[in-house]
Amino acid sequence: MNVKLIKLTEEYKEQLGEMIDEWKADVVLNGTNGSPSAIFKNDYHDFDSYLKNLEHKEASNGKVPDSVYFLLDEDRNILVGAVNIRHYLNEALLKEGGHIGDGVRPSERRKGYATEMIRLALIECKKLGIDRVLMTCDKDNIGSQKSIIKNGGVLENEFVGEDGTVEQRYWITLR
Repeated sequence: MNVKLIKLTEEYKEQLGEMIDEWKADVVLNGTNGSPSAIFKNDYHDFDSYLKNLEHKEASNGKVPDSVYFLLDEDRNILVGAVNIRHYLNEALLKEGGHIGDGVRPSERRKGYATEMIRLALIECKKLGIDRVLMTCDKDNIGSQKSIIKNGGVLENEFVGEDGTVEQRYWITLR
């Protein structure tokens, strides 16, 4: 697997559209998770605005500064997923959401991309000075659980989220 995290540039505009359209269709058809939500909050058709508003540079309106990366499969030159790294936790993220939100486009799931993307995201977390990373996932999302655990995640607890879904909270200690 030859992948890397990239910042989005004009070069990947078409690929972004293909990935998001595939993802949105799957959410509608199968009710799957649209995570990380950061990549869906703006209309990618206005690419300049999309890029400008992709990340939060400063804390405001309950949001913390974050970084958004896309996972590029270099061998096939396609975007296969995305990850949102929150630079620190506020009260809401400490309960639900954590430091990292990640997702793999539907056609590329169950191929090991999520595990590798989390591994690469943890390197970015360390660069930000984060020593303990919180990740959360739905209890019934076995793939996410496995990817988090493979990257050192230790289950702290479970809780019922605002939507009634049982969520799990995992901590990863960076060394």
